[in-house]
Amino acid sequence: MINSQNTEKTVHFYIKKFTAEIILNRPDVINSLNIEMIQSITDCLNMALEDDQCRCIIFYGSGNKGFCAGGDVKELARKADNKLFDAVNLFFKKEYALDLMIHNSTKPIIVIADGVTMGGGLGIAAGADIVLATERTRMAMPEARIGFFPDVGATGWLFSRCPKGYPEYLSLTGYEMRAKECVRIGLATHFIMSRDLHKVIAALENYEPDRKLRRKELSLKIQKIISPYINHDIPANKNMDDWVAGYFAGKSDLNEIINSLEKCVNHKDLCENVFDGIAARSPTALVLTLKLLRHNEGRPIADVFSSELKAAEFMTRQPDYLEGIRARLIEKDDTPRWQPEKIEQVNLAGLEL
Repeated sequence: MINSQNTEKTVHFYIKKFTAEIILNRPDVINSLNIEMIQSITDCLNMALEDDQCRCIIFYGSGNKGFCAGGDVKELARKADNKLFDAVNLFFKKEYALDLMIHNSTKPIIVIADGVTMGGGLGIAAGADIVLATERTRMAMPEARIGFFPDVGATGWLFSRCPKGYPEYLSLTGYEMRAKECVRIGLATHFIMSRDLHKVIAALENYEPDRKLRRKELSLKIQKIISPYINHDIPANKNMDDWVAGYFAGKSDLNEIINSLEKCVNHKDLCENVFDGIAARSPTALVLTLKLLRHNEGRPIADVFSSELKAAEFMTRQPDYLEGIRARLIEKDDTPRWQPEKIEQVNLAGLEL
């Protein structure tokens, strides 16, 4: 989708008539975010918000793999390994500030979540008015698998977007949603075919909106503009919804969830898969995740980011953070040695949310 000859920039920015376009451009790493990218995106967003002619903002990613796979955790791990914790903290501080800026934008924001959209990519999408999933979209919050927790405000905004039980289920298991399921569960707002993406962008670039319209009103107008490309056939999955609600909604005790999954009779295949998935994750990250979900449910989004920043500072200093990234992403032996190994041994002393 990039039409600039300067492909070295990690973020591209264009204003075309009344539409600003912010394009993430690190396709080799599925547009993973580093601190320089986050600063560039922030600068671009500020320019778009301050431009009187710009009426809406589109985010999308370059390459054919995805919009954004999340933060560049390998780079963060190198900094943490070298005890450069101020630099690690600064990354999360700037990332959360950008995400909050998107939530508070005065202009409609559209995210084209084509392909992999996870972690920090969902952080950008969460504050948008329109999030377009395609048949290639894959969404997840898999952080506990690498010794971290679902952040970017997810421990708060998941509750306003997802059916009952899914905030806990997605956060603890890292369950991967695909295509139309992203809309059904609430992390995308609409489904379109990837072949129509260029038509959607062209329609937005050529739309001349009324300057008097506010963000919400203009967002509704934009939905009408792109409606010819939207597929409204989103299949329900009541059995799964009921199962997720029954086993995860409102739970505050991780052992209670695990014990109920061990004794599961209905949908035994789901229970076994989820039990195995949770068992493979960092106990410290799981306990912290559930604590954050219970703490942040229903709280203002700025307060959610504030508590997650404290949790990020805490978790990146725990041995599981470096160990999870080593085992899953660097050496890829897939055998992390968690410290501690058991949920009952986890101690979050010193963490004040």
